Amino acid sequence: MGWYFLFFFISGFCSLLYEIIWLRLGMAQFGVTSALVSIVISMFMAGLGLGSWGGGRLLHRYGNRIGFSALRIYAMTELLIGLSAIMVPRQLQWGRTLLEHTSLSSSAAYYFFSGIWIALTLVPWCACMGATIPVAMQAIRTDYRKEADRSFSFLYLANVLGAAAGTTLPLLLIELYGFHGTLKIGAALNIFLACSAMGFSLRKPAELPLPMERPASRPSSAARMPAASSGVLFLLFGTGLTSMGMEVVWIRQFTPYLGTVVYAFASILGLYLVFTFLGSHFYRSWSRNHTHEANYDGRLIWLLLGFFALFPLITADPQFKMSHFLRLLIGICPFSAVLGFVTPMLVDRWSGGDPDLAGSAYAVNVGGCIIGPLLSGFILLPLISERWVLSVLALPWIVIGLYREWTSERPAAQGGKLHPKAISGFVATLALIIVFVSRGYEDRFPHHVVLRDNTATVIATGEGMRKQLLVNGVGITSLMPVTKMMAHLPLAFLDHAPQNTLTICFGMGTTYRSLLSWGIPSTAVELAPSVPRVFGYFHPDGPELLRSPLSHLVIDDGRRYLERTAARYDVITIDPPPPVEAAGSSMLYSKEFYSIVTQHLQPGGILQQWLPYGDAAVRASVARAIKESFPYVRLFQYGPDGGFHFLASNRPIPNRNSAQLAQNLPSKAAIDMVEWSPGKTPAQVFAEIIGQETSIDQFIAQDPRAPAMQDNRPVNEYYVLRRALP
Repeated sequence: MGWYFLFFFISGFCSLLYEIIWLRLGMAQFGVTSALVSIVISMFMAGLGLGSWGGGRLLHRYGNRIGFSALRIYAMTELLIGLSAIMVPRQLQWGRTLLEHTSLSSSAAYYFFSGIWIALTLVPWCACMGATIPVAMQAIRTDYRKEADRSFSFLYLANVLGAAAGTTLPLLLIELYGFHGTLKIGAALNIFLACSAMGFSLRKPAELPLPMERPASRPSSAARMPAASSGVLFLLFGTGLTSMGMEVVWIRQFTPYLGTVVYAFASILGLYLVFTFLGSHFYRSWSRNHTHEANYDGRLIWLLLGFFALFPLITADPQFKMSHFLRLLIGICPFSAVLGFVTPMLVDRWSGGDPDLAGSAYAVNVGGCIIGPLLSGFILLPLISERWVLSVLALPWIVIGLYREWTSERPAAQGGKLHPKAISGFVATLALIIVFVSRGYEDRFPHHVVLRDNTATVIATGEGMRKQLLVNGVGITSLMPVTKMMAHLPLAFLDHAPQNTLTICFGMGTTYRSLLSWGIPSTAVELAPSVPRVFGYFHPDGPELLRSPLSHLVIDDGRRYLERTAARYDVITIDPPPPVEAAGSSMLYSKEFYSIVTQHLQPGGILQQWLPYGDAAVRASVARAIKESFPYVRLFQYGPDGGFHFLASNRPIPNRNSAQLAQNLPSKAAIDMVEWSPGKTPAQVFAEIIGQETSIDQFIAQDPRAPAMQDNRPVNEYYVLRRALP
């Protein structure tokens, strides 16, 4: 059995490794949008569920005709999974190439066809992953009869522990070897599993195989839930829905404290999986001594599941001061531990070791995992706050805990013990107190406007020049002259009269407002639908500007928009969301992105790329990517610690002094430029910028070993080893 544990530990590790990287590669090919992320994750989970269900059904139907160990089927399955590490990136690339030749300008049509391609790509490979559990359960029935009844929980335990390792180690591998190099490591591990399982299957069986026929009836009451079968499946579906739905909420709740870096998301998922493992391990120990008891179906376990689901309301509340780690530990871990206990318990009791029943039950659980994020992200969160979404997800379990009959009900408190109903009432009361006493993150701001959509929670707060924009609790920008310079600097350097402009990342709208002050058509692309809706909070003339015939607002991923449009622009300005290490931000700094930009610049057009300060490796990596993508680049620093303006073009950028730049400004643009620089002229403002020009080669020399930023090597996002081992 130790071999099986090793197999599924490594298998769980590889599965999460693939999910992380395939999601990222899918985003690079088809766009960084909530809908796209949901499509990728849903298809991944759908494949797991389909494989689990289909694998069990096929074993039940054809198992008697197999004249060799089921471990050999497992070995072939792992070999196919290893092949997926090589094939999926290519299939995603083929899909993008195909879509490029279809000229789909409609966002809905693009989503539809990209979703179909992602489904065709991921579902078959992920079905192989899902099939490994019923196949291994059949092998255990053959070789280890005594372990058969609880084989699902054993494999689940190993799989979850491997997945927990998969939340951290792949991040280090990506930093060292990139996405494609890390996929090759995953493929090598799957090949190792295939070879080991094949070798292990060649040994002489210690016992005669069990007959493959399913018993005439379901597993006995001693080995299965006493509740009706539909009730068991309902509970499995509900636990999957609740757990994955809450993960979406957790990310929004804890992002203000953890930030938007990949390691923050990994810490949430890692703690969830570690404590799921601990809960499953406790179930394994508990079930050895409670095989013939049914009190696991009592109301307290379900009441605790709902009660612990509300803990993030307290730990994400800004009223309570505690370390970030403690917020996660208390907020996530108790719920995860109970979930880790009940999920394998339900499947074990339902299946009694039957691979077909286990595969079907696990598929139902996976079905809930698919619905949960869609329910939270696209229905509940756009309508109500994170606090109330958690309350909605927890409520059914509290109701079940209060009204579900005890299977081993005892009459009254005896021997000084509290009556179960008293305990239930006390826990339910505490749950109500948590819901109504806790406060959301936005409540810390005295003056604010809060909007929610399927992408983010947007907070506009502050007064006067101290206004701020926060997305999921992270400060995006404030009212600063540098955001005006992102528009005026490249436009003033053009060697021809500008005809149109594009800005990617709307933010407060300051850059877009400055572009419109030139009196030319301007397009803004913003990922979060709620961000442009608070334009008027920061700029009173914002709503009027959005109604201008010169204004064109697009809600989309900026990179995906450029891939779909045929338009060409005189100036393209890009201000990726801070910090520079933010997850996914490298796709607006990479060579692949700049290759797309060059196709949409007019001859002599200029790209303005803003880069927050960052460390030496990040600065050198971005600078190298820009230099290798454009023949002409100029670089200006904004203040001693403010960041950097890159101007890149396919033609030489004129060498103009501050007075010449100021002369190119239309009157409205000149007024806009000095709006927040009292007592200064446009020429003086320009002089402050061009006086800090630096050589891009000197910039790269700060870390000459840093590779050019690429989709495969996002230097800015993966940095732990670099900073720990300089």
